[in-house]
Amino acid sequence: QVQLAESGGGLVQAGGSLRLTCVASSVIYSNNVMGWFRQAPGKQRELVASVTSGGTINYGDSVEDRFTISRDNRKNAIYLQMNDLTLDDTAVYYCKWWRRVTPVSTYWGQGIQVTVSA
Repeated sequence: QVQLAESGGGLVQAGGSLRLTCVASSVIYSNNVMGWFRQAPGKQRELVASVTSGGTINYGDSVEDRFTISRDNRKNAIYLQMNDLTLDDTAVYYCKWWRRVTPVSTYWGQGIQVTVSA
């Protein structure tokens, strides 16, 4: 069972930056996808960014050009550099690890709070 450890959240002023880290452990299958999702109060969980083990990146519409996702396959880790943060970026950010091929599987981290203040 894959376990995900998230770090780097916190409180930041609008216009500031944060860097989130997610490290996966007990990974058996190297062909996988890792990404960040977020959920603000009263809203649905949405994709922030994802990156495959092959390096293909996908960004959600609301964060492209401000956020950058990167990946270190040797460490089974992903990083989310968040710049020019706005109040709308306030949410719980969840790390996700998944496979679309057999064995199909999905794992979520516990979530980490990011709060942007005015």
